[in-house]
Amino acid sequence: MLSKNNLRMLLLSALLFLGCTTFEKESSKKQYTTWSSYLGDSGRSHYSTLSQITPENVKDLKVAWRYESQDFGQMQMNSIVVDSLLYGVSAALRVFAINAATGKQVWQFGDSVQVSHSTSRGVSYWEKGDDRRILCTKGPDLFALDALTGKPIESFGIGGKVDMRSGMPKSAEEKFVISNTPGTIYKDFIVMPLRLYEGVGAAPGDIMAFNIITGDVEWTFHTIPESDEAGAGTWGDKNIRNSELVGAANNWAGMAVDEEKGVIYVPTGSAAPDFYGGIRKGSNLYANSLLALNADTGEYIWHFQFTHHDLWDRDLPAPPNLLTVERNGKKIDAVAQVTKQGYVFVFDRLTGEPLFDIEEIKVPASNLKGEEAWPTQPFPSSPKPFARQSGELTENSVSPQAENPEALRHLLKTADSRIYAPPSLEPVLLLPGYDGGAEWGGASVDPENAILYVNANEMPWILQMGEQTADYSGKPLGEATYQKYCVTCHQSDRKGLAASGFPSLIDLQLRKDKNETSNIIDQGRGMMPGFPQITDSEKEALLRFLYNQEIQYTVVDKEAKPDEDTKSNPLHVPYKHLGYTKFLDSKGLPAIAPPWGTLHAIDLNTGEYKWSVPLGNTPELGEDGIGTGTENYGGAVITENGLLFIGATRDGFFRVFDTQNGNLLWEYKLPVPAFATPAMYEVNGKQYIAIACGGEKLGTEKGNLVLGFALD
Repeated sequence: MLSKNNLRMLLLSALLFLGCTTFEKESSKKQYTTWSSYLGDSGRSHYSTLSQITPENVKDLKVAWRYESQDFGQMQMNSIVVDSLLYGVSAALRVFAINAATGKQVWQFGDSVQVSHSTSRGVSYWEKGDDRRILCTKGPDLFALDALTGKPIESFGIGGKVDMRSGMPKSAEEKFVISNTPGTIYKDFIVMPLRLYEGVGAAPGDIMAFNIITGDVEWTFHTIPESDEAGAGTWGDKNIRNSELVGAANNWAGMAVDEEKGVIYVPTGSAAPDFYGGIRKGSNLYANSLLALNADTGEYIWHFQFTHHDLWDRDLPAPPNLLTVERNGKKIDAVAQVTKQGYVFVFDRLTGEPLFDIEEIKVPASNLKGEEAWPTQPFPSSPKPFARQSGELTENSVSPQAENPEALRHLLKTADSRIYAPPSLEPVLLLPGYDGGAEWGGASVDPENAILYVNANEMPWILQMGEQTADYSGKPLGEATYQKYCVTCHQSDRKGLAASGFPSLIDLQLRKDKNETSNIIDQGRGMMPGFPQITDSEKEALLRFLYNQEIQYTVVDKEAKPDEDTKSNPLHVPYKHLGYTKFLDSKGLPAIAPPWGTLHAIDLNTGEYKWSVPLGNTPELGEDGIGTGTENYGGAVITENGLLFIGATRDGFFRVFDTQNGNLLWEYKLPVPAFATPAMYEVNGKQYIAIACGGEKLGTEKGNLVLGFALD
């Protein structure tokens, strides 16, 4: 029998043991105090445990510093911070490093390369010993820069850069390939997201890992399989990868990686061409899928396809979130993926098993000749959608603010608004619209407690197809080239669709010189892809047409045999997309009743919503515009102590919400809107949050600022 003294010693030993193990458990818990990776960490959590800013003192936030870029325009970048340096990208793709406590520039890279306005969501950082590198892109090139000086690492590739097309098939050598999103770092690899052309003849969307030290391609995964690879039978033609018609199925939105398990999670986009699939019959694996790949080798582990045979451009818009959920008292490593459709899918991270039931539900068939829409699509049983669905709309869903309600009711009554109504020669109402639902800003998640926060757009768009005649015979070459490549977005009268983000090209000579326009045609800008497939003669003729100088070039007769060295003979499909048109009222506001932008908190342990609130106001409507929500682009940052920071809205405010109930705690009117995700970090014991304010999108004023906020 134990004496009291022995019993006391035993209890003390047990307490010490428990205390020690608790300490070890706490110390091994992942820390979220830095922001050296895109969206905060490799799990893309948008999450911080920094706690100097609290729900009680957040009202005292002030601008601590400001950085003025020499380039004005949209900045989508999520800054990263390493030690005391903040790294970002300007509207013209100049990479910069600034003092994260003062905003003073330390170095800038970009003057030595051709500068063009485009969009970039930031850069990647890698280090090994004293070797510290920033990885960034411009056009098809991936650069490695010294993180302290901004100078290219000469031993990386050729003179500090590699062409990302070097790991792709030879047929992609001259095709449009860029990257808007930072690559994902794993060990000495960087896996690159790629933005590709989305029409006929696009490059295949291979997933490629490059060696950060040498620039060599380490592994490649084919999202459009070779004829002898798994999935090849889902394209109608097993040799479709080698055709000149079908491509894409690319990752453009970024990835997440489980560094401990060595698994990378890759969301992919739609196959190209994206609105007509008669030349790619089948479910089209691995387009529109979440892929789990071995991060060391690129080998397949599991996948889930969210849209079969995509006809709506329902590419996955954001990286997935890695988190831990609890079911029946058991902790499960999970991965969550938000979609443009407004759904959240949650899977066991290792096996791909859905953690909420997913049902394949019958959807409408296509009436276009040659098209075979997939008969079912997957719907998660939970959580419920975080954005309204087109099938919920009726002719009574018209905005009460609209001044032309009868015309809007007529369109709601006549347009096909069924969920997954396939593209047709008649109008189809798409809600969520082309952009989503969820956007490239993605979702934020508390990785330990599994609460997901997501902002959403509720902007309806009109989807409609037309017959592709492609008869350009007798027309001047410039006009014919415009009709082939530009008319979908900029319209036959060149007036564009300003409300949808496509500017007018009338009087272009008053706003841009030919060299800048030529560069945009080659490399793209914003929503516009580049068109490197256009021949020199086509481009020169197109420029003359746009600058009202068309006098000489004509298209050969359509029966004539084209020259051997020309690429102007288009690859035809029987139908064409008629353009990106928002469903707006006569004042240019969304034609359906608000809210037009929302913010949600969802418990992924249960699938239940904690709260939902409108995001943003509509100043044009005065007091009636308060609480309407607005279109929004850019994600949020959340903190362990209960704060959610977000810009994103068209009205140009930077806001902080209480993560427990969605209450607004603070707001600040920015110089121009911030269509970007903030970054949270600490320097010399002081907590900051920085956000890029570039404006321009949604018709807003252009800006050139990065602002850093802190407490006094």
